Amino acid sequence: MKIRIKGNSVRYRLTRSEVAALAGSDRLEEHTAFAGKTFTYAIEAAGGDRLTADFIDNRIVLNMPKAMIDALHHTDKVGFEDKSGTVSLLVEKDFACIDNTEEDQSDNYPNPSLSCD
Repeated sequence: MKIRIKGNSVRYRLTRSEVAALAGSDRLEEHTAFAGKTFTYAIEAAGGDRLTADFIDNRIVLNMPKAMIDALHHTDKVGFEDKSGTVSLLVEKDFACIDNTEEDQSDNYPNPSLSCD
């Protein structure tokens, strides 16, 4: 799971196995260890019909309705976006990059821009 933060926007990008894991357990979490503190970012299944987020004790949690998680897992839906207060939220499937990259992309979704149709 990747997270990108820019100003008042937070974007989560998930690989195929991460979407499947989230659908199966209703929770996905990553950690980044800094000197003396750990930053945690997570997605958790929630009720309702909107994305929301909380930042408490060096931890960002994106609350994602179960229906959205299921749609991300079982359909071609690319992602969901919303606002939580002043923060824009986006969760989306992680597509393989078009340009050359050394990052392992074997678990990414096929990039629709590379369609051979």
